[in-house]
Order: sequence, then C-alpha cells, then structure tokens
Amino acid sequence: MSVQQRTLDCKDLHSYLKTLPAAVLDRLYNHPATCLAVFRELPELSRIYIMRILFVDQAVPKAIMGSWVSPNSAKELEDIVKLLTELRVWQEVEMQGGLKGWLLNPTFRRNLKGALLGGGNEWSMKPNTDADPKARGIAVLDEYAMGRWECVLHFMVGSHQHEAISSDALQILQHAGLMKKEPGDNQLSITKDGFQFLLMDTSAQVWYFLLQYLDTANSRNLDLIDCLGFLFQLSFSTLGQSTDSMNDGLQKFLQHLREFGLVYQRKRKDGRFYPTRLALDIAAGPKKSMLNSLNASSQATGYIVVETNYRVYAYTDSSLQVALIALFCELIYRFPNLVVGIITRESVREALKRGITADQIVSFLRQHAHSECYKEPPVLPSTIADQIKLWAIERDRFLYKDGVLYNQFDSQADFEILRNYAQERGLLVWHTLNGRKMVVTKEGHDEVRKFWKRHSRNGSM
Repeated sequence: MSVQQRTLDCKDLHSYLKTLPAAVLDRLYNHPATCLAVFRELPELSRIYIMRILFVDQAVPKAIMGSWVSPNSAKELEDIVKLLTELRVWQEVEMQGGLKGWLLNPTFRRNLKGALLGGGNEWSMKPNTDADPKARGIAVLDEYAMGRWECVLHFMVGSHQHEAISSDALQILQHAGLMKKEPGDNQLSITKDGFQFLLMDTSAQVWYFLLQYLDTANSRNLDLIDCLGFLFQLSFSTLGQSTDSMNDGLQKFLQHLREFGLVYQRKRKDGRFYPTRLALDIAAGPKKSMLNSLNASSQATGYIVVETNYRVYAYTDSSLQVALIALFCELIYRFPNLVVGIITRESVREALKRGITADQIVSFLRQHAHSECYKEPPVLPSTIADQIKLWAIERDRFLYKDGVLYNQFDSQADFEILRNYAQERGLLVWHTLNGRKMVVTKEGHDEVRKFWKRHSRNGSM
C-alpha cells in the first residue's frame, strides 16, 4: 500500500449528479431550480450550446453543431458532449437519412425556459409579505450559522467547549467515515478522513456533509428529489422565507438544515425561516466557496502569520482554531488571544500519518492568513510551502506492501526454483541472493507454500 494519502473525495455538483440513476435525474429536472443550478455551473461553451438549441424542439445534426467551434476547440467540444450526455441534459439520436444528432432533454428544456423566462408553475421561494418584527440581520445570521457548524467541528476535535450535537449529526459523521467507534469502546474517535475534513474550507465541509446526509435520505423516509429540489431553491432564495406550503418530509429536512446552520428559525412551528450564507451558494459545491475564502473572507477574518523561521503566530482565542493549528504545528506558547507554534518535520509527518496532505496544510495557512500578510505578498513564505511539500515527498519515496518472508533454503537451486515460480505468477515482491531471502505477496503465500510442499515431496522421493 502506498504511503501517498487518499484525498477526501468532495464532489462538485455535476460529479454528484452523475452518480444518480437516470430515473432520478429525469425526475430531478422537473424542478426548474435544479435545471437553473445545473445550467449555471456548466462550462461557458456548454451554456452557449444549450442556449442555441433551447428553442429548437427537434434534434440538431452533429455536423452542424460541430461547425459552431473552430477545429482547435475539438477537444473542448468532446468534453462538453461527454458532460452533457452524462448529465442527461441531451441525448444522441438518429435523424432521418441516418444522420446523428443531439436532442435536448424535453423536461430540462421546458423547466429551464420557465426558470429563465418565467411562466409555468411557481418554483422560487417568495419572501413572506408580512413584516417580521423580530427580523434577524445578516451579521446575526452569520454568527448563528458559524456557531452551529462549529459545534460539529468542536465535537470532532474533542473540544470540551462544544455543545451537544444530535444523533442525526453523529450518524452522518459515522456514515461519512469521518469518525468511528473503536472495538470495545463506545466513544467516537476521528479518522484520517476526518482530519482532512477539518482542514477543508467551511463551505466545502458543509457541501460534503450534505452529500453524506442525502446519501441517507431514503433511510430517513425522505424523498431525495424533494430534498435536492429544496436545496437548489434555497440557493436562489432571499432572507425571510415562509414554510406554509411544505410537506411533512420537507419540514423534517428543514429542521436538520436548521441544526447544521443552513437556516435560522426561531421555533419549530414558526412559519418563517431565514437561509444563512452557508445555504445561498450550496448548489455551487466546493468550487465557489474556495474563491470566497481566498479573497474577501480570508482577508477579513484571517488570524495566522507564518514567518520564514517556521514560527506560526495565531491571533485567536478560539479553542477550535487552536486545535486545528495543533494538527500540524508544535505549540510552544499560549496567551489569552495569541498562540505561538512552530512547524517542524516531526509535526508535519505526524499530520501526514493522520491522513492530512501537504497541499491541505499549505492551503489552510494561506486561506487563514492575517490581513497584514496581504500587504506584502506572498501571504505564506514560499520556503515554508516548499519545505512542507518536501517533507511529504520524503514519505512518498517508499512503497509498502504486506508480504511473507521465505528464507533458510537448503540450497541455491531450491531458492531459484521457488523464486522463479513466484516471479512468473507475479507474486514476488522482493528477493536477494545474499542470504537466499525472498518476499511474496500476502495473497500469494498459500499458492507458493503449496507449490513448495509439492516440490519438497517430489524431491525427497
């Protein structure tokens, strides 16, 4: 098994939709919000093609559509054809005369038209017409959202300052493989994937968490189509929505979103809820959130300064932020609003053992760089970033495999016979003539052992 870490698979919107069965995708396109969300996240050339055939009710020959781009863009055209086909946005059909063409999904066409031009059934969430005397401002909603979400992160890092989280959140953490119960222990412990999850951008964390939640929708007696449609509606919503028209399943889903910090609702029976910032860009998946964090949010809320001597200064009193830094730093001093640490080879190697990658460490330090660091770029000294990656490469030089050692052969001939047998069948991992030693794969041990027994019996006769 290679030392190189398996990175956490955080699918974007299209990658997730590709995993859904065709029947589910076709039902999902009955929601105009879904069609608009899918269209919005498509590459530019894909959107151009869709707009050119949106009002064409019949198939368009491939030859004609291929002429819309220059020959230099043939590879790009091939990529978008594959993407739109996998998303079932269009399909290949045979036209009169044997010509091949592409036909836009009728359901997708009808609902995308409705989303772009209006008409049809109401699909977007409309704010409540009655003024809310207890309306919450954006700053309050942001504080609420981060407070609820940090409860989950506090629990994962084992902070004693966290509030209790629900059984639903615990189930999702286990289902996602972010935490697990050790044999003979009822306490949950964080996994390698969990350490990677902690260093992801906040919106990417929420998106990944929601994907795991949706994976368990059927076991919760929730309709996956309704849940996805509601999430896409949220991404186009404004503050102060009404819950009057929701069925029981969506009401239950709303309460779970409330717990995770995606919506704010004063009381369960209150007919009004407020989407938070975590919900407004949810359909974009992890892509857009990364841009947000690297730009405005990072400069406004950054708290980390890294010097070329590997010292890390974190201006924070948050136990969660301190716990995250301690994942890859050796902490030296702690003051009421300042933590001082140092990045060492040992601290980075310990982080790598936990499953955190060098790129994630570097990305975390850049995302949370203090606003003063932006005055004299780069925000993270290049020597630090390069050294962290070099320490990671040290581990990647080795390849580990489970195997079984064979030695103490009676003769050189016996050693060569067994070595050649294992080598011909691809079971040999390593051998040396010095001392007549060889290692075979763990899976091939039984086969090699049986061959050696047969050879020994035949040789003794």
